[in-house]
Amino acid sequence: MGGCGSVPTVASGEGADEPLPEGVEEQLSSGDGILELSGHKMPRLPASICNLSEILNKLYLSGTMITELPDDFYQLENLRTLALDANKLPELPEALCSLPNLGRLYIGANHLQGLPMSFARLQSLRILWIERNFLYQFPRVLLSMPGLRCLQMGDNRLKGLPSEIATAMPGLKGLWLYANRFDRVPKVLLRLRGLEILDLDKNRITEFPDMSRMKGLRLLSYDHNPVKGPPKVAETVTLVGEGAQEFMEEREEQRKHSEEEEQEEREREQQEAENKEAEGDEEEEEEGQEEELYEEEEGEAEEREESPNGNYYPESEEEDYYLEEEQDYMEDQEYYPDEGQYYNQWYK
Repeated sequence: MGGCGSVPTVASGEGADEPLPEGVEEQLSSGDGILELSGHKMPRLPASICNLSEILNKLYLSGTMITELPDDFYQLENLRTLALDANKLPELPEALCSLPNLGRLYIGANHLQGLPMSFARLQSLRILWIERNFLYQFPRVLLSMPGLRCLQMGDNRLKGLPSEIATAMPGLKGLWLYANRFDRVPKVLLRLRGLEILDLDKNRITEFPDMSRMKGLRLLSYDHNPVKGPPKVAETVTLVGEGAQEFMEEREEQRKHSEEEEQEEREREQQEAENKEAEGDEEEEEEGQEEELYEEEEGEAEEREESPNGNYYPESEEEDYYLEEEQDYMEDQEYYPDEGQYYNQWYK
């Protein structure tokens, strides 16, 4: 295959001698595997591009006006992103359906009316943009691709969706259905519980069902429909459409009011808990004092029992006892004359 230092060519076949547009070498020299050819007008893509299979990861061919791809295009087995939007492809080339690692495909604004059954081989595909084509029916081959996460189908001719989509594509996160011909919301959408983004702009919807059961939904756009008033959705959903701004402002006010009430309730419960705790501390303190007094009385009783002479006098009783003893002594002094007077009288 041709390396980064030279413009790749092929040995034979239609377009074999056609070089790739200028600047390819410089782009590929960075080593990031990205080749941007959008806007380069070419009747067909040079087959020499198929020699870049080992180094090419992302290829952008938007607005190149090509109508076909080389037969050996499937050789770009490391290709992960391919942009073919705004071209003139009447149908999707079979060679594209054999890219084993393709994860992102942009084929909007072509002339496609459907997808081939071989499209189901793209099991690595996660993002598909197929807007601005001529799809009158949902391509049923997509029901064989449970790995799809984002499906852009805006600006087609769709009127309905298959009922199997909820079970066949459970991993779908984003679905764009704007500018189609829906006159009602397909009931199957209510069963896409994992859907996060839903765009129903510019349809003919006059009434919305209760969509609050779509718990995963984060964004719903319903603008430019004849419906009056926003649909009923979960509180986490952002709405885009007529009356949505006023509705979300009112919902936000209600949410803030509810949060304030909940905060007041939490503070009131916390205050009550603190009051109960304080009352409990007072009761424990009183119980502690009573227990301490009881222990003192118990101690005094034990001391009385353990006294060696068997006599024990509480402080009040002991004080009364010594007062009585002192009184007796004072009375005894009246029976004895003054010692000085007695001796003076004896030796006189």
